[in-house]
Amino acid sequence: MGRASREKPVRLGEKLFEIRVKLGLSQVGMLRVLGLADKYGRHYISGFERGEREPPLRVLLRYSEVSKVWLNALVDDDVDLPEVLPSSEMHGGVGRQPGPSRRRQKRPPAGTGRPSGRRRRSAALRAV
Repeated sequence: MGRASREKPVRLGEKLFEIRVKLGLSQVGMLRVLGLADKYGRHYISGFERGEREPPLRVLLRYSEVSKVWLNALVDDDVDLPEVLPSSEMHGGVGRQPGPSRRRQKRPPAGTGRPSGRRRRSAALRAV
């Protein structure tokens, strides 16, 4: 039996590129920071940034830790990264304003800092 493909974040590659540039790193430098330089070449990072390859969850988690941006800010297409990276503390991203031709479900604006309470975390997990 085949598996149904899951929805992939459209802007993930763009955000990973943005993180690398805002940190002032080359692709090889990003590999070093992620702890992957001994296993992969720069083509590995390039594949993520160009949307040709989807990074494993552990790699996304490292991007999140290095940039101090919550993982949901990386994978949610409706959330932008903060202007300055790395953030001084973990950052939830910045809610995007929908364009005139873009439909968007109503949801509360992304807050900063760590989500508090079981209800918010559970809702975030259900949305993914």
